[in-house]
Amino acid sequence: MADLEKLKYTKTHEWIRVEGNKGVVGITDHAQQEISDVVFVEVPALGKTVGAGEEAAVVESVKSAFSIYAPVAGKVARANEELAKNPGRVNAAPYAEGWIFELEGIDAGNLEGLMDLPQYEQFVQGKEA
Repeated sequence: MADLEKLKYTKTHEWIRVEGNKGVVGITDHAQQEISDVVFVEVPALGKTVGAGEEAAVVESVKSAFSIYAPVAGKVARANEELAKNPGRVNAAPYAEGWIFELEGIDAGNLEGLMDLPQYEQFVQGKEA
């Protein structure tokens, strides 16, 4: 499992793990619980450029379809193609095998608007971060 303290979080319940100028993105445990059983994941195309807050992927559950937004701007370097065969990984391991895509060319300065773990936990509990 990922070190949740090292991740940054969005108000739309995505997380990003930054390593240099790259960042791996997924949805939080809170999000996967709200979404319920994931049955399909549409990952972004490799090379696609996304802006911060833009839709990058779609997760479909037994309830509905949910947009997954890029926490920061970047270019899609990798997508978790394993989710096509096993979308339940998003539920089972949202911080590990359930990651959705990786961005490259990100600017670490753009992380300032994101939350750390204590701020995200307060946000989820209904207190503004």
